[in-house]
Amino acid sequence: MKIRLRHPNGQDTLTLSDRSTVGDLEDQIIAKAGFASFGLKYGYPPKDLMLYDFHKASTLSSIGVKLDGEQLIVSKKISQASDKPTTNVSRDGPVSALPSAPAGPSMTLSESEIPSSFSFHDVGKAPPKPASKTAPSQPLPRTSKSADQDAPEYPLSDHGATILLRIMPDDNSCLFRAFNAAFFGAMDNMHELRSIVAQDIQADSTTYSAAVLDQKPDDYCRWIQTEDAWGGAIELDILSKHFDIEICSIDVQTLRIDRYNDQSPNRCILVYSGIHYDTIAISPSDPPHTHSNSPPDFDTKIFATVDDSILTAAVEICRTLQARHYYTDTARFTIRCNDCGVQLTGEKGATKHATKTGHMNFGEAV
Repeated sequence: MKIRLRHPNGQDTLTLSDRSTVGDLEDQIIAKAGFASFGLKYGYPPKDLMLYDFHKASTLSSIGVKLDGEQLIVSKKISQASDKPTTNVSRDGPVSALPSAPAGPSMTLSESEIPSSFSFHDVGKAPPKPASKTAPSQPLPRTSKSADQDAPEYPLSDHGATILLRIMPDDNSCLFRAFNAAFFGAMDNMHELRSIVAQDIQADSTTYSAAVLDQKPDDYCRWIQTEDAWGGAIELDILSKHFDIEICSIDVQTLRIDRYNDQSPNRCILVYSGIHYDTIAISPSDPPHTHSNSPPDFDTKIFATVDDSILTAAVEICRTLQARHYYTDTARFTIRCNDCGVQLTGEKGATKHATKTGHMNFGEAV
């Protein structure tokens, strides 16, 4: 398991096995933080993690907190007299309560007639089960939009924070990067996330059949683990269930919200702009909370599902993006065949051209 650690001296990533004990975790925290007496908080809103309540030989899997992928906030012990801990406690004695610091994810698919040998990024209405998708021979680039330089922000006064858009790089891993940024923060888990998708597909051949994937599952699994493979609804469905988190995806063009694993108590929010994904975050700020100067390290990107105010504010962010035309209309945008130079309209035009000519190298005409 991987655990993010934020402490007064910086940030670290801990790697532990499923058999690791409370004592193993304590030892790593002491080594990274540089002090032996500490308090811990986890989750959102931050909650005390009372390691003192468990024997050092207890396995981490037995303490009732899912730590894989979690961020732990470490506070240094401040000596105070007490016979009994009133907050989080190190093995050396009581510590002060940690100030409330922020803790640290749907894409939809097109129903256009794309042959099994060709597809663009997945767009459209998400079906009740994972829908078919195949690999593009070359990624379709996203035209730069105004939000890249001026990401919209929206006040969240009740949270003492500002909600904003964190822009992901324009590469073929934007879906994985957006989820990774939300769930793991600064950790780079692109390869691991792709591997999880492949493993889950192989483990459930009934749900993820060749008919669903538009190709043999083994071929799909090999493809999705390559850097050129774009993720879609199948991937978000798998990741949401694997990590037990609701993923909400807001479509900028329509403001539609698609949800995955909506029974989870926690959610992250992604923004889908036609052929790209970004991540919603809230950042601590001063009143009137219209702008935050805090670095991304202080973002919160995992939210309680009962707090719909954050999702509502995220829709307002997307409404601003919509007004800026921060999306690609894949039904009407102009596509250029890089093999022969002809310009086509939308996915259907490209599909017909690919079927007729065998050309598979497309880009958005700008």
